[in-house]
Amino acid sequence: MSADPNSPKRNMPLQRTRNIGIAAHIDAGKTTLTERVLFYTGMIHRIGEVHDGQATTDWMEQEQERGITITSAAVSCKWKQLEEDGVFKNFSGQEQRVNIIDTPGHVDFTAEVERSLRVLDGAVVVFCGVAGVQPQSETVWRQASKYNVPRIVFVNKMDRVGANFANVVDDVRNTLKANAFPVLIPIGAEDQLKGQIDVINKKAVIYADDDVFGSTYTVNELSDDQLAQAEEAYGALVEELVDADEEIGLKYLEEEEITVEDVKAGLRRATIANKIIPVAGGSALGNKGIQYLIDAVVDYLPSPLEAAAAEGHKPGDEEEIIKVTADDHAKFCALAFKLWSDKFGKQVFIRVYSGSVSKGDQVVNPRTGKKERVGRLVQIQSNQHTDIDTCFSGDIAAIVGMKGVKTGDTLAAPGFDIMLEPPAFPEPVISMAIEPKTTADQEKMSHALARLSDEDPTFVVSTDEETGQTIIAGMGELHLEVLQDRMKREHSVQTNAGQPQIAYRETITKITDGDYKLVKQTGGKGQYGHVILKIYPNKRGAGHTIDNKVVGGDIPREFINACLSGIKEAMNTGVVAGYPVVDVHVDLLGGSSHDVDSNEQSFKMAAILAVKEALRNADCVLLEPIMTVEVDTPDEFQGAIVGDLNRRRGKIGQLDTKNELCVVKSEVPLAEMFGYSTDMRSLSSGRASFSMEPSHFEEVPKAVLNEIIEKRMGVAA
Repeated sequence: MSADPNSPKRNMPLQRTRNIGIAAHIDAGKTTLTERVLFYTGMIHRIGEVHDGQATTDWMEQEQERGITITSAAVSCKWKQLEEDGVFKNFSGQEQRVNIIDTPGHVDFTAEVERSLRVLDGAVVVFCGVAGVQPQSETVWRQASKYNVPRIVFVNKMDRVGANFANVVDDVRNTLKANAFPVLIPIGAEDQLKGQIDVINKKAVIYADDDVFGSTYTVNELSDDQLAQAEEAYGALVEELVDADEEIGLKYLEEEEITVEDVKAGLRRATIANKIIPVAGGSALGNKGIQYLIDAVVDYLPSPLEAAAAEGHKPGDEEEIIKVTADDHAKFCALAFKLWSDKFGKQVFIRVYSGSVSKGDQVVNPRTGKKERVGRLVQIQSNQHTDIDTCFSGDIAAIVGMKGVKTGDTLAAPGFDIMLEPPAFPEPVISMAIEPKTTADQEKMSHALARLSDEDPTFVVSTDEETGQTIIAGMGELHLEVLQDRMKREHSVQTNAGQPQIAYRETITKITDGDYKLVKQTGGKGQYGHVILKIYPNKRGAGHTIDNKVVGGDIPREFINACLSGIKEAMNTGVVAGYPVVDVHVDLLGGSSHDVDSNEQSFKMAAILAVKEALRNADCVLLEPIMTVEVDTPDEFQGAIVGDLNRRRGKIGQLDTKNELCVVKSEVPLAEMFGYSTDMRSLSSGRASFSMEPSHFEEVPKAVLNEIIEKRMGVAA
């Protein structure tokens, strides 16, 4: 890294830049929080509400109509830290730039969260002050942990009836096993929410009753009760920092005074190292506690210089790890984390990890080996685009008009051989057949589907070989419904869709051999390919793995790739009901060849048929997607709700009580959950609510298997 990693041309140094995401369970208040951050930082001059369809980051028509976030939106704002007695609390009052990505909460759009967390340096995870940790918030937490993203927790909706800050902190500690410590404790709750206790500075922040926008507040001394609360929280935090941070631990051992400045610096280091999670409480909709939360983002979440270095490898060599650090003077390297098409053209969203890229520069895509010139660079502000000349390290921007780029591709300077780790996306769990309402729209539909599947890695388009139907697959009914709506609005294609189908999978339960010799002689040059292999059950979720164990040239080297290709293709259609086969390891052991008649196609076919033979003897089973379902219901409806889940082949887990509601946690096959929302409301007189997210795949019971096979094969049950 250079002595000064900042280019003299950049507006805001890396040290004063934060790239953060706001993530949570649906309806926890992410978009409302983002709107307040933009308002208090002066980026917008009027607060737009989600329920009015006016939120800045919910710019799509579908988002405004449904009141949910569907696509992650990037916005940027500037923040000057708050003063106390005329003195800035940190960073000498220098202006900071905070880049924010507001992510969806609905499980159907989990890909948006996954790819956002992959490129961000920190996250604010929002929890509802009443509901606490909910299923999708657990998923978000796991995603953030996977990419080692430092986090701050914001306990929102503290002005709602039943809100309890301490309970949510305990929930975060116990359910998520997070080392959470309050730094901004709400003063009051429900309709008595007044402000926050600043634990580290030991001050009370009180918001003015006559300012509905929450812009006016006073910083007061703590009352005796508040001081006792602050002292207890401060003592617990310092005690934890002694263990978590080397510098604080050393001061403690040498019996030196640990100052407020020491605690702030130590907490920053511990947060960046993912050893401590600072927790703040407030209300975004009630306009209380947001300014100090932005301060906490600046104080405790990392700049691109402090974030963990991005890791990549040379194309074709995954052994050699290359680390990339933020430095404007280094070679250019960026990750394309999102594609989007609109009236401005095809946009490739990039996070620059090192170097810089300017209009007119040539970049190379290591996956394809192709070079391309950067025609237009834009800074994204929700759905507003501003042309820029250069994008520096640590920045998020978009390149317009670039071809041949997929989500997860690396873009690098010519001669810089590196492939960054792409985000990982879950497999679709639901599919349906789709066709245009008029045959004249067939080509338009194909074009629309291609563009939408380019943008969304969890949206898969395929053709059923037997029926010729177009099949679309995604993460849930809402996901596919929104995509059909987008085809209608953005591409003027009206479609008819079949009933949703479950994305079943097949797998094997025992080790078997496959041996197939393809011999065809039809006059002239024939076909000859002989493949011997062995298949083994893989650990659930491990996917397909293949080892080439051919020795002595039994299969000539030039035909090995054809064999591997055949093995992979054979896994697309299982022998139980024709669904894809998962979690299988294959050893390619050997075979034989013919000097004249052997070719790539012969060996590919022989490999496919050898796998099919092995699968027929491997006691294959059908797997179905299982969902984690959590229902919040008043006590009097608990019996009816549990009984209904049992009828749906659900396995009831925990029964908890939270805020006078019974929380029923269960695992239920996705096939049994269609229409559940209507039935649940009927059973509870409209007073219960539920959330659902994919959990794992499980073997289909024998009693249900025949029915599925008959439906799949088109035979009436």
